[in-house]
Amino acid sequence: MDQSTSTSRVRISPDGVVARIEVDGVDVSRDVRAYSLQQQAGELPELALLIAPHHIDRWEGAARVVIGEEPEPGPAAAAFLAALDAGELERAVLDRHDLMTEGAHEFTAALLVQLTEWALGKRNAGEVTD
Repeated sequence: MDQSTSTSRVRISPDGVVARIEVDGVDVSRDVRAYSLQQQAGELPELALLIAPHHIDRWEGAARVVIGEEPEPGPAAAAFLAALDAGELERAVLDRHDLMTEGAHEFTAALLVQLTEWALGKRNAGEVTD
């Protein structure tokens, strides 16, 4: 956090299911759908509040606004692909049940499906992950 940024006094009292959140002595719990508290070593903590949609029209206060952009997928995709074992990938694709369509480009299509499933954390074809 920049040294020139003003700070607020924050109190969070979680009870396991819900949390009471106070900012500068004001209870904002009813207006908050979610919150995230993070801190980098040597810096002040940063509290991000996600305001509940039904309260957004009446919320008022000062906030630090961060506008982000979607990250470029290229570097992440390159790192993912570089970490793969070519032999394991080939065996996984050849073992797929959906490789029996005998259509045009079926191996490439099955390869792309396999890579997509692995990128989503699925180790076996059709596996559902949380």
